Amino acid sequence: MESVLELRDISKHYPTHRAVNGVTLNIARGEFFSLLGPSGCGKTTTLRLIAGFEEPTSGEIRLNGAAIQHLKPYERNVSTVFQNYALFPHLTVQQNIEFGLRRKGENEIGRRVREVLELVQLGGKEARRPTEISGGERQRVALARSLVLAPDVLLLDEPLSALDPNLRKQVRAELKNIQRRVGITFLFVTHDQEEALSLSDRLGVMHAGILEQVGTPEEVYLRPSTRFVASFLGAVNWINDVGVRPEVTRVTKLAPDRHVRSHPATVLHSTFLGNCVHIETRLDDGQLAVAEVSRAEASFAPGERVHLWWQPADELSFK
Repeated sequence: MESVLELRDISKHYPTHRAVNGVTLNIARGEFFSLLGPSGCGKTTTLRLIAGFEEPTSGEIRLNGAAIQHLKPYERNVSTVFQNYALFPHLTVQQNIEFGLRRKGENEIGRRVREVLELVQLGGKEARRPTEISGGERQRVALARSLVLAPDVLLLDEPLSALDPNLRKQVRAELKNIQRRVGITFLFVTHDQEEALSLSDRLGVMHAGILEQVGTPEEVYLRPSTRFVASFLGAVNWINDVGVRPEVTRVTKLAPDRHVRSHPATVLHSTFLGNCVHIETRLDDGQLAVAEVSRAEASFAPGERVHLWWQPADELSFK
């Protein structure tokens, strides 16, 4: 796995807090890598350190094997797609996209802009201004403006957060497809677990300035290394210090086979979610737990006595 971007023990300390604390990370050429975490965890600061908008307190950032932490943003072959897109309102779609190429004095600007317009499906809208196109189209203009520069790494700072939920899913699929076609390394910052899981080849989960775990979506979701990672990536029932996700928690009216883990419980209430039903229960020791079941399964009434059970292999436990 050839590394295109490497962070070596990177930290960024402010007088009041440590935004990034000793992050070490290798990102492969052509990889779609996501940095995931809650607001204030350090993910956007990490992105800004790579882009050159912030200077690290300590550590080293390497691009294609060469240290770049001392370089100005325009001296690094990386490009950033910002959360608010940062398009020039007075320029057309075409002028926005070619802006960076003209500043660099590049050749074949017309051809390169045409190719990227086709890639992001904006052909025929070259003469429009940002106010004359939709939010999803503005997002694609911002993406095209960065892609046309052919960066070694494209940095994306929560680029889908301004879109409505349905459009987000559509643009998410387009983004993955574009990344596969161009083969440029994407470093995508998000607080949205579904986005990170669905888009990434690998992802890293950050918490309080620390990179808690790196792995494929399957590895991080199914084998989280900390309680924080387990809880941040999806709902977890914590039963006697063991984590069990609702989708592997079963509910039955009869006592299950002795080869599984089981607990007697009382149904509190059911929530119909379209594709599934959440059965909320209280265990006899007072702990709350949710089982996610198919809507075709038996219905359960509030106050009904049931058994919750799961397979030992599905437990999440931490030392």
